[in-house]
Amino acid sequence: MSGNENNGLDASDDDAETETTAGQSAEADLAEAEQSTGDTEPEGLDAEAVDLDPAAPEDDTESEEETDDSGPSLDEDVMPDEEADLLIPVEDYLGAGVHIGTQQKTQDMGRFIHRVRTDGLYVLDVSMTDERIRTAANFLAGYDPEQILVASSRQYGRFPAETFADAVGARARTGRFIPGTLTNPTYDGYIEPDAVVVTDPIGDSQAVKEAITVGIPVIAMCDSNNTTSNVDLVVPTNNKGRKALSVVYWLLANETLDHRGADSFYALEDFESEL
Repeated sequence: MSGNENNGLDASDDDAETETTAGQSAEADLAEAEQSTGDTEPEGLDAEAVDLDPAAPEDDTESEEETDDSGPSLDEDVMPDEEADLLIPVEDYLGAGVHIGTQQKTQDMGRFIHRVRTDGLYVLDVSMTDERIRTAANFLAGYDPEQILVASSRQYGRFPAETFADAVGARARTGRFIPGTLTNPTYDGYIEPDAVVVTDPIGDSQAVKEAITVGIPVIAMCDSNNTTSNVDLVVPTNNKGRKALSVVYWLLANETLDHRGADSFYALEDFESEL
């Protein structure tokens, strides 16, 4: 998936020559969704990851333990506009730790980072998280629900991802993503979705790789340490915390339903997995 920056999306220019017709159509829908929510992207971004902290230890997210909430204080500076109109109060984002990144930052994610804390953790811009949830929901609402696939290998992402799928009528593949699910028609579990949502581009790399191969747009929850060259729409968030993932998937589900004109909405508790 690529050539997306020219259309207001998140992927790099490097993949433009490999775009499929289906991918171009889906990317046009993504661009329209972003435009309708007032989202704009800076151009000329280098999709190659750059570790801006040479002294920091090498990051290995796949072996990284799942992190539950670290009890952030509720007075943290998490966005440039204190008066931003958010889907939920900023305190609720803070309480869930949605803004807490890692001690690693890629060049891709620099535009979504508001500041760095004294303990070295990067703070994600909550207003951009909120904006991207709206954009993703607007995009997903345009698809047949059964043609949306959500994948999550992360421990704390599995339950909210499955609940999101139930809420919007999508399909879920949690835990290990079986190779060939999107690319091998002879596999019994083979499916052909029109859009893929993943919890983490690293942990869900197999799903992302296969989606790219067959030209399916990818929406991904991305932390400060993620690269986004293979992602069409980034939702910047802490993608390792239990409460953070519950909040983001909850908001994404309700916003998608709202764009469809549905009457049924869910409570946050419905998306919270147990410890």
